[in-house]
Amino acid sequence: MQRRVMAFLLFNSVLLLSGFRFSLALQETPLQNATHSGQINSNSVLVALLDSHYTELAELVEKALLLQTLEETVGKRNITIFAPKNEALERDLDPEFKRFLLEPGNLKSLQTLLLYHIVPKRIEPHSWPKSAADSTHHTTLSNDQVDLSGEDSSGAKFIGTAKVINPNAVNRPDGVIHGIEQLLIPRSVQQDFNNRRSLRSISAVKPEGAPEVDPRTHRLKKPAPPVLPGAPPVLPIYDAMAPGPSLAPAPAPGPGGPRHHFNGMRQVKDFIQTLVQYGGYNEMADILVNLTSLATEMGRLVSEGYVLTVLAPNDEAMAKLTTDQLSEPGAPEQIIYYHVIPEYQTEESMYNAVRRFGKVSYDTLRLPHKVVAQEADGSVKFGHGEGSAYLFDPDIYIDGRISVQGIDGVLFPLEEESKEEKKTIKVATVKPRRGK
Repeated sequence: MQRRVMAFLLFNSVLLLSGFRFSLALQETPLQNATHSGQINSNSVLVALLDSHYTELAELVEKALLLQTLEETVGKRNITIFAPKNEALERDLDPEFKRFLLEPGNLKSLQTLLLYHIVPKRIEPHSWPKSAADSTHHTTLSNDQVDLSGEDSSGAKFIGTAKVINPNAVNRPDGVIHGIEQLLIPRSVQQDFNNRRSLRSISAVKPEGAPEVDPRTHRLKKPAPPVLPGAPPVLPIYDAMAPGPSLAPAPAPGPGGPRHHFNGMRQVKDFIQTLVQYGGYNEMADILVNLTSLATEMGRLVSEGYVLTVLAPNDEAMAKLTTDQLSEPGAPEQIIYYHVIPEYQTEESMYNAVRRFGKVSYDTLRLPHKVVAQEADGSVKFGHGEGSAYLFDPDIYIDGRISVQGIDGVLFPLEEESKEEKKTIKVATVKPRRGK
């Protein structure tokens, strides 16, 4: 009898325990389904990222159009975000590399870079490897692998070469954010940047023209020696400029050739838009676009492989020009030609030159006139006397082929006044002789 009572009590306790577990399971199931239902709530790790102090990373995620992709990922599984600190994306990052990431044509590289910082699983600090020998590999959303390691002595945690400075900076039910010291750059993005920056990726194509026949021998002329990739054009820039009314030179066989590998028109358009957005140089931009066809000509020169430095007078200086100076035929072109140097110069290169040599003469597109530069008051002064101008806004636009330097005056070449000596010629007057 006692055995039956004991068995009955044991059976009831088992039923109660199983029912309690079943009720707990029913309570936990809706929470799990709510976490991975595909809908982002206010407690999501993505919302926390946008509201966190990692503002630079959040802005890049929005610019890369990755919010929808991350929402779909968070709706299916937990994620771990390795967020670089703002200083790593503002001051510590190479400006050229950051410019490369923000260009619209490199959106895929930016997306790959950002997805390289996200692992589609939850990685807590307690599961981190203790030493480099126990390092673990994890596949990121960019399908690249990252290594997690640690140091026994200091207890520091690393992902690749970046140190984790703020573990569990943000902890949410659907993910966790760890703050890291520097940006993680996958090998594919680094390779794209190197290819873009190297001369091989922008090497020009050898021009392909029609064969030339020697009129004296009626035979084909020998082809010119090959031009090395990235080499300057063969002919001087003056022969490649648009022909005037009395000149019609052939276009220079520059490294761009008819294929126009260098998109000169896009670069000229970019620097003119930069002038307008910079402010104070609308008159210069208006002359280039509306009053003359110099913008098209400069774009063709850059496409052929030439480099240019534009000394751009500001609006206050352009307002001092008289109507007579601009109304003469070809006057606007001649004024702008004198402000274009067929070299690539920056503020640093010009200041170093005048500081070392005192005075430097630069060729201009207004042949044969040159513009003289010298050091004055810690800056660069162009021209002579009252017609001089100072380097006012340095490096408004520099892209490696076109450099725009703002000046506070309009430059004119020195007029060489030739004094003709008046020669007085005495003519002897002879009385006519009458015949007998």
